[in-house]
Amino acid sequence: MSRMEIFGIEGIGEIHAGDDLAALIHEASSSSTDTMLIDGDVLVVTQKIVSKAEDRLVAIDPTDPLSHKPLVERESVRILRRRGDLIISETEHGFICANAGIDLSNVESGWAALLPVDSDRSARRIRDGLRHRFNVDVAVIISDTFGRPWRRGVTDVAIGCAGVAGIVDLRGTPDALGREMHVTEVAIVDELAAAAELVMGKSTNIPVAVIRGADPTWLRDGSVADEIVRSPSDDLFR
Repeated sequence: MSRMEIFGIEGIGEIHAGDDLAALIHEASSSSTDTMLIDGDVLVVTQKIVSKAEDRLVAIDPTDPLSHKPLVERESVRILRRRGDLIISETEHGFICANAGIDLSNVESGWAALLPVDSDRSARRIRDGLRHRFNVDVAVIISDTFGRPWRRGVTDVAIGCAGVAGIVDLRGTPDALGREMHVTEVAIVDELAAAAELVMGKSTNIPVAVIRGADPTWLRDGSVADEIVRSPSDDLFR
């Protein structure tokens, strides 16, 4: 593999509780021959539209900038750090993130978006809908924006996946000079999610991107985003 293509799907519009994401994505992608989905594509879908479709929006006081903080406590299983208004916590999914992943951006004033209950299941639902009803076999990644320890800025990562490996294990394989690699495990879903965000952006109203030309060996059933979550026993900093 030496080339991949990434493009956004436009025209999906505002998402409401109960909307059929598979149908909406298929309709929008089919508006042009250039964006029609084909077998082997990797579909990256932002968490925000999944949360909206799954009715994971909670009303908050729009006049109080801290009114979502009780939700952060509720959605956290453990608080790791506090600094001012910022809380770094662990969610039920095992994610370590700011404010339990609760987001106020790209939602109407007076509402907060919670993470999906099970993003892997969300990814499977979209994938199964596209495969069984529209006869196209794609992988699906649910992405969200996370910060990173020791590095400034944010990047998109995978919080759910279906039909694509979470981790590609290169241990035991040779590097470019023929030396055997002993520790290299690549978080493929995170790399794909980050790449897709470059065409979706934060304010362009493009919540879905397609990655075409991904290595077929990455595409497999049975993977879950939990593969990329480091267990506390292996974490030097918890």
